[in-house]
Amino acid sequence: MLVINLKFNNLNFKQLNKLSFQTAFIIFIVFVVFSSIYLYFFENVFNILIVILFSFIFLFSISLIIKFFLQKFFNEQLEKVYASTSFVEDLKLDTKNHEPDFELFINKLKEFVEVKHKEIEKLNTREDFRRDFLGNVSHELKTPLFTAQGYILTILDNSIEDKKIKKKYLERANKSIERLNFIVKDLDMIANLESGMQLNYETFNIIKLISDIFEMLEINAAKKNITLSFDKIYEYPLLVNADIERIKQVLINLISNSINYGKINGSTTVCVQLFTKTKFIIKITDNGIGIDKKYLPRLFERFYRVDKSRSRNEGGSGLGLSIVKHIVEAHNQHIFVESQKNIGTTFSFTLNKVV
Repeated sequence: MLVINLKFNNLNFKQLNKLSFQTAFIIFIVFVVFSSIYLYFFENVFNILIVILFSFIFLFSISLIIKFFLQKFFNEQLEKVYASTSFVEDLKLDTKNHEPDFELFINKLKEFVEVKHKEIEKLNTREDFRRDFLGNVSHELKTPLFTAQGYILTILDNSIEDKKIKKKYLERANKSIERLNFIVKDLDMIANLESGMQLNYETFNIIKLISDIFEMLEINAAKKNITLSFDKIYEYPLLVNADIERIKQVLINLISNSINYGKINGSTTVCVQLFTKTKFIIKITDNGIGIDKKYLPRLFERFYRVDKSRSRNEGGSGLGLSIVKHIVEAHNQHIFVESQKNIGTTFSFTLNKVV
């Protein structure tokens, strides 16, 4: 670790000249005063003038001497700093004129400190995320595992003779195992997406795909009397180029979320608009419970849940939004989220349009 303790950190060469002159001037004044007093008593005015002239010469000389030694000390310290710092290897020390080197060094030092400060902040943030992730994944895996184990051990204990109850317990154990399998598959999918999963690009009508997903999810929406609809009637196909199966997964996740966290008698509306000349933007908007702005930056983290108790009651692996983000970014596209508490949420992502 490099520790730099320079009291002249704000000292430049103009200040150095000023300091040497001020020091010499003080010595000059003291010398003139005492010499004048001494000569005054001998009433030799001519000698006083000679002393004053000599004093001016002395002032100039002493200021140069002081400046020389101060600059020498300053340069020696600066050379030590240059020699002990690795982040200024690209700087060349000019022993005749250190001023530009020193200013550049200070700028480099400030940049170095700012970069390291940001790196430390990022590491602290990542460490917090890592702890949260490990805690969440541990909980998500243990819950179905312990549940299934509990039902199976109860049956193995032969404490239940009723075949119907045994069957019910086995069905519940199987559901827990299915949930565990679902989590493992989602984690495997994220790992594949991060390592560069191959996408099968093709041209398809995004309006037709959304309509098919509406039909698939209408039963779930009907349980809460939530209306699934487009923002308008699309008379012509809107063609995009992407992996249809992956985009289908994105839409199912986003529309399912809007249903799960939507209000009873609410609505989920999908809108497809031009984002740029070459891209569409697909928006999924609901009037559900919404999300506080402070939670939005972490919304796409694995297993991150804004309301842990409510989210787990709604089911799911807690990996849906993370998968959505990975799929969208694997297409070199962008995903956005806007939300207000108790008003609603809008998820949107872009896709390349077929011209």
